[in-house]
This record gives sequence, structure tokens and C-alpha cells, in this order.
Amino acid sequence: MPAYTILFLGDVVGRPGRNAVKEGLPSLVDAYEPLFTVINGENSAGGVGITPDIAEELFKVGADAITLGNHAFNKREIYGYLDSGKPIVRPANMPSRVPGKGLATVVKDGIELAVMNVCGRVYMDGYDDPFHCVDEFLNKLETPHRLLDFHGEATSEKIAMGWHCNGRATLVVGTHTHVQTADERVLPGGTAYITDAGMCGPRNSVLGMDREVILERFRTTLPMRFEVQNTPGVICGVVVNVERETGRATSIERVRFGE
Repeated sequence: MPAYTILFLGDVVGRPGRNAVKEGLPSLVDAYEPLFTVINGENSAGGVGITPDIAEELFKVGADAITLGNHAFNKREIYGYLDSGKPIVRPANMPSRVPGKGLATVVKDGIELAVMNVCGRVYMDGYDDPFHCVDEFLNKLETPHRLLDFHGEATSEKIAMGWHCNGRATLVVGTHTHVQTADERVLPGGTAYITDAGMCGPRNSVLGMDREVILERFRTTLPMRFEVQNTPGVICGVVVNVERETGRATSIERVRFGE
């Protein structure tokens, strides 16, 4: 059955992450020829949040859609942009009165891809039930091509979400921890899954932050101002092959570029 490809890139962290995507994405596009490229941009502005200018930058370099997470609203200037109609999604399981939306659709080459974003609740406060929220979306979507960025801390909650969406989503990809996991697989129902896609951010850092600052924080327990590590970036993500007719994933491969 004819197939297409989705490229998903994990949390972009600061300028090093943005530069890595800008410089490395053309090579990934040449190698994998994705129909859709989706990027998590919630840490792209100085390591926390996103701005309209940076969102436009990510769209310009090749993002078809941008997902966010728990730092979606750290930069106030993004509020209005989230309601601009662009395919950028904040966590859906938030109060309905906050700016933006948790679902966007992108159409290319006759394929309509629904892109969803929710936050987990384990070790993360202030979010509604992500499982119920996802059900509400999945039950009303007509397209079988469905990508869920589950932005969560706990591996157990992410794995549970993968099984919750088994057979109902094309891809369930975890974000937020910035550490790429080695558990990518296609579940029996045709849902591609990975616990965390990793980050697009500076090498030799601690989750993208300056390692000396983080070490000092652990050694002393004193408050520290976190700064993005100023070293070249690496790209982490996944590539998924998908059946055009059914929206079922047939393979998922981890991507790590720029080491």
C-alpha cells in the first residue's frame, strides 16, 4: 500500500536548538523525504517558551505544524499568535478560555494530518485528564491520520497513553524530558510510539541547560538562574512511515543528527 512519511523533531531548546534545526533539517528532508514535518517548539525561546518570531522561523525552515507543552505561555507575546490560525497547538487539556487550541490539521498531497497536544498530570500541575481529552478529539476526527504529542514527565503515563491510543492514532510521541528513549515500536493496532523523542538542543549540556549551573544547583541546593548551554546543537526525533489509506504506521525509526 502506498505510504508517506512523518518527521517529528523533539523539544527545540534555545538558539543552539534552532540553529541545529535550521542547519540540519534540509539533510533530514533529503534523507527521509517527509510529507509532514512537526516540531515541538516549547523551549525554543531562551530555553523556556516560544515567541511569534521564533514560531515563524520554525515554519520558514520547514515545520508544517508546531507543538508546545507546559511552557506554552511563558512568553506573553505568544498569546495572540496562538489565535492567529497558524498550525501551532498548545496543550488541549487546559481551560477553554486560554489562548490557542489543542488541535490543528494540516493538508498536503491529499492527506489531512490532525496534530494534537496534551500535557500529562504526573509531576505536572494544573491540567485536566489527558486521556479523556484525547478521547474527545479522537472520537470526532474524521481523518485517520492522527499525531499526538504527549508532553509528560512520567514514562508510565506516556506508555499508558500509547496503549490508550493504540489503533486510534498514527503516532503517539512523548516530549518534555529531552532525553531520547530507545523504546520506539509500532503497537499492534498500527500506532507508532516512543516515550520521548529527545531534544533539538546543545550538546554536552544537562537537558539543554548550562551544565556548570546545573551541577552547582545539585551540589549546593541554592537557587540558580538556568541558562541554555552555549554549544553546537544536536537534532533528535523520529521518522514514521504511514499507510495513506488507513493512517496506520508501518515503521518508526529514531533520528539523531549532528553529533
